[in-house]
Amino acid sequence: MTAPTANHPAPEPSPSAAPPAPDPYTPPLASLGAAGLASEISAELGSRLRTVRLHGFRHPAAPPPALVAVAHGSRHPGAAPAVRALLARIRALRPGLPVHLGHLELDRPLLTDTLAGLRAPADATGPAGEVGEVVLVPLLFGHGHHVTRDLPAALAAAPHLNGRTAAPLGPHPLLVEALHARLLEAGLRTGPHRGGRPAVVLAAAGSRAARSARDTARTARLLSTRLGGVPVLPAYAHPSPATAPSGDASRRPSPTAASPTVPEAVRTLVDRGHHPRDIAVAGCFAAPGHFADRCAALAPGPAAAPLGDHPALARLVLHRYDQAISARTGSGAEGIRAATVAV
Repeated sequence: MTAPTANHPAPEPSPSAAPPAPDPYTPPLASLGAAGLASEISAELGSRLRTVRLHGFRHPAAPPPALVAVAHGSRHPGAAPAVRALLARIRALRPGLPVHLGHLELDRPLLTDTLAGLRAPADATGPAGEVGEVVLVPLLFGHGHHVTRDLPAALAAAPHLNGRTAAPLGPHPLLVEALHARLLEAGLRTGPHRGGRPAVVLAAAGSRAARSARDTARTARLLSTRLGGVPVLPAYAHPSPATAPSGDASRRPSPTAASPTVPEAVRTLVDRGHHPRDIAVAGCFAAPGHFADRCAALAPGPAAAPLGDHPALARLVLHRYDQAISARTGSGAEGIRAATVAV
């Protein structure tokens, strides 16, 4: 072992735990289906081809666009560590890619502050301070208000950046792989020796946007297929105005209003003959938070943990980043639609 010298100083101790090593996790090809397999292949080819010019020469100057993961934000003490762990895994999977974090609210750094701090590096195509390239990847699971309006608005307020918005994380087979793994970890039994009649409630935060509800419903169908036909009902953490308690607050539509609620979905499954202990709840939540805790507390059977830094979720974030670059999408609603691959 070479002793530290002026030319070879000893490495500084890390202030925190080292990021996880790249995970060799690969979802079973059969579980992805034809469309999911096609999107996996296209993402891999896209990430390789972007480093090569038309005649096979590497571009020496242009750095990759920065990836800004956009989390909602939460006061839950476990939220920030979970998101940081996910970003550490993303960096380990794609060394050299600039990865940043921005929150929509409640947590720091706020997205607006993250974008304000991004500038083109001095060794790029122009001097420091000129327009930089950035891709916003929402750690959200459907086309709700945050994805379709708040993210494009944040980019519009950052004229020093040439930005684009990636599609949300759902629906996609990689999301289903992460949900499936969390359900098995929680104790859901499937297969010929499972006993009982298992069923799943797939919980999401909820949105007034009809497309967001369709995204959750489609994720539920994909998860049911992945579980071998186990029934999966979509549900939401926030009640719709029609089912909210009476009072002035219930008359104002909530930005996260949708139905059925988790208890309503559980009752539907019980009415269909499922024993409560066989009904699991999984959530489209990247990190612990108020909604994730509420949905888990309502589970009559196994309650899956938030997706956190599951390898499939980290790969999905990179896949959405790659899609956004390949599609050359803009920051508006049309760009978001273009970045979404049908699965």
